[in-house]
Amino acid sequence: MSHTRLPGDPPGGRRAMAVWGIGVSVYFVAVIFRTSLGVAGLDAADRFHVNASALSTFSILQLLVYAGMQIPVGLLVDRLGTKKVLTLGVVLFTAGQLGFAFSPSYGTALASRALLGCGDAMTFISVLRLGSRWFPARRGPLVAQLAGLAGMAGNLVSTLVLARLLHGVGWTPAFAGSSLAGVVVLVLLLVFLKDHPEGHEPEPFPHQGAAYVRRQIAASWREPGTRLGLWVHFTTQFPAMVFLLLWGLPFLVEAQGLSRTVAGELLTLVVLSNMAVGLVYGQVVARHHGARLPLALGTVGATALLWAATLAYPGERVPMWLLIVLCVVLGSCGPASMLGFDFARPANPPERQGTASGITNMGGFVASMTTLFAVGVLLDATDDNYTVAFSSVFVLQALGVSQILRLRGRAARRERERLVASRVETVHVPA
Repeated sequence: MSHTRLPGDPPGGRRAMAVWGIGVSVYFVAVIFRTSLGVAGLDAADRFHVNASALSTFSILQLLVYAGMQIPVGLLVDRLGTKKVLTLGVVLFTAGQLGFAFSPSYGTALASRALLGCGDAMTFISVLRLGSRWFPARRGPLVAQLAGLAGMAGNLVSTLVLARLLHGVGWTPAFAGSSLAGVVVLVLLLVFLKDHPEGHEPEPFPHQGAAYVRRQIAASWREPGTRLGLWVHFTTQFPAMVFLLLWGLPFLVEAQGLSRTVAGELLTLVVLSNMAVGLVYGQVVARHHGARLPLALGTVGATALLWAATLAYPGERVPMWLLIVLCVVLGSCGPASMLGFDFARPANPPERQGTASGITNMGGFVASMTTLFAVGVLLDATDDNYTVAFSSVFVLQALGVSQILRLRGRAARRERERLVASRVETVHVPA
């Protein structure tokens, strides 16, 4: 793969790393807040006196808001730029985390998680856009994986720090104290973040109200690469998201008889595996673009195989070695979902990157939301039979793989056509 910078490519460098790092720190805090319920699920059930279905509603509502906001946020990022959208996002998700800390009832807690989901929805697409504005295009896959890595570091903080804080100082001090991180990143963002480097301002693009919105969405959706990106994200992300966000801890404690400490260590293993695999996937795809689809489908296959082995294990308890392997494989789901953006990015011009990323990012969160709901309902219907409840994972995986296989040929042809066109254009650009 050529490392020649294309005409108009941003320079990258230390300044880019510093500015992009501020955006990533916002996403890092957003993920801490997003995943905080994963370590507090059993505490939330006791605090608000709710069953499994009602408990899953917390995460479902949060993800419903998140998924529903993706296209509007993509349009906002394309129109207003990164800094304004990230600022609004920080204010909303910090208010949501603070509200959750002091919620006296199930209803107010739900409203707080919805507010948090709304702010969280504004972070990742903004960070992707920031990366595309500050780094050369060839760095795109690695930059996306590093952003995902920062998110998993936030998940790690939730699992290790917030869980201990929760059981050490209690519900309100833990959640209220964590909300201070939002204030810190807001200050950094307002003082230091810039949308793009000097001399790389985007060309003015006419915005014409509803007509502009329809045009952006329709043009992005017409690209097979955008739709393929959505289905790759849909199929790969949700098994780990469901496990980390809500149902992993109850499954390990209630179904497998593990202590909360050991269960927390297994959740941490998922996160550590995610971080390690993310670095590998980012480097591989940056060097070999054709590895995207094999990596994505390989991850889906490995995840399905390990879930099947875990759920079908004949003994009363799944052996620890199998749980460890399951958690290591679940760690590859996040990095595989980042590959979805590597299909959508080359399929769309710069002025549509936010919108295309928003469409792609909906995929995994719609799948996660659907599975969170299905697991909760099935647990209540089967008297906490986790084998039946978690079997819903295979249904969504089958749907996603069928769509990936359907779209892959068209997306590959369009990408080759764009690459040929860009090379011809490069040849005619004067030095």
